[in-house]
Amino acid sequence: MYLPHEAVPGIADPARRITLKTLGIAGIGIGIGCGLAMPALAANAPDWPADAFSKKNEADALKALYGKAVESSDKISLEAPEIAENGAVVPVSVSATLPNVTSIAFLVADNPFTLAAVYRIPPGTQAAVDCRLKMGKTSKVIAVVESGGKLYSAAKDVKVTLGGCGG
Repeated sequence: MYLPHEAVPGIADPARRITLKTLGIAGIGIGIGCGLAMPALAANAPDWPADAFSKKNEADALKALYGKAVESSDKISLEAPEIAENGAVVPVSVSATLPNVTSIAFLVADNPFTLAAVYRIPPGTQAAVDCRLKMGKTSKVIAVVESGGKLYSAAKDVKVTLGGCGG
């Protein structure tokens, strides 16, 4: 005697399973595709500082990004390891107690392209950023904070034992 799959508890329709698997795989593919396209979308944004990211030294990168001079500040806390075992993923974090912070940038002095990351800080939010930088070799990591129209910085030397930029 034949019973349809709805009449037998615990038995699912094979066509439904195949359809759900196919939709799941398609959804994953679309999600991955969108994730891969995101950097390209950010790089085409009208306020993307492409010129600053192509500079080879700290002074040129800061001039292209901000066009202002930088001064040191003890109101910036830069945390980075003294020794990074893998230059491909160096954890760094910065926080500032300065008022009206509008952006935070990370520079790695001896990388092929000095500017590593820039974050715009919305008004009314805490001025703190954590990220992982790629470092080609031992270098100085510089955090630059824009506050009240002025630039402030803090720096730390990080020794890299295994290069991240092709080393």
